[in-house]
Amino acid sequence: MLGTQSTNAEAGAKALPRFAVEFAVPDLRPWLGGNCGIPGIWTFTAAAPGPHLALVALTHGNEIAGAAVLADMLGAGLRPERGRLSLIFANTDAFLAFDPENPTATRYLDEDLNRLWGEDRLQSPRDSREMRRVRELLPVVDSVDVLLDLHSMLWPSDPLTLAADNERAIRLGQSLGTPRLTVADPGHIAGRRLVDHARFTKPGSSATAVLVEAGQHWEKATINAMAETARRALGTYGIAGPAPAPWPEPPLLARVTETVTATSHNFIFAREFRGGEVIAEAGTVIAQDGAREIRTPHDDCLLVMPTPVAPRGHTAVRLARFEAP
Repeated sequence: MLGTQSTNAEAGAKALPRFAVEFAVPDLRPWLGGNCGIPGIWTFTAAAPGPHLALVALTHGNEIAGAAVLADMLGAGLRPERGRLSLIFANTDAFLAFDPENPTATRYLDEDLNRLWGEDRLQSPRDSREMRRVRELLPVVDSVDVLLDLHSMLWPSDPLTLAADNERAIRLGQSLGTPRLTVADPGHIAGRRLVDHARFTKPGSSATAVLVEAGQHWEKATINAMAETARRALGTYGIAGPAPAPWPEPPLLARVTETVTATSHNFIFAREFRGGEVIAEAGTVIAQDGAREIRTPHDDCLLVMPTPVAPRGHTAVRLARFEAP
């Protein structure tokens, strides 16, 4: 049945609570055709030279807040004042299957589109609906100078920006100002994310990308947070609108020191944690994974996006240490 794999990937073997969708599903019918020969991609080039900035939504088909932001931009007639602007609706097939009554079911259809960006998979005979879509998006992605991948989160967490563990991405995350926290993160063992693609991470490249986790999936506040981050990116690179004023709070930087992957079907946290929570003492037990205790590896340990129903083989939480910006 459509969405079965994605429901299992997000929920594992345990039942999920019921999540309310607080805003209307955006109507993407006017935008699904695109304007560049690739469905779901709108790209505009200004007369004045400048960088190519891409805003990406629907990397996961049920994360609809980003789609609402991009649809609003297109509806308002946004055009770049210099350079090139691309607005990309990524996993449109999964989005079209989205049901507000079962909103976790269409994160993807066959496999996670955000684990397919490594050269080993791009150059392989691997086939799925998501893999075909990644190859379709690739020519545009490989021309981008700056990319914001707009995401949201299933479980309660403070907003944050995930940056591949390189200085270009970290600088981009911090320059935006919001979300205030940038987390330098090496990625997932299950496969490379869009922001880990070689275009943005290989030595010698000047292109860069970050993944913005703006809030919970279906909360109205998440749309507002995404729109603000996108607006600041447009202004920062002179693509559209004024240059943003400095954010009133200084940026925060944390670096992942350990990625905890569930190795059993019996992963359970010691209590309910919120993403962004800081555990003061090293050695504090935060979870049990079968017979294995999961302890904080250092003092002032930041919990990044804890997932209370992580299935075996999936990331349950990242543990991070704050660093000077």
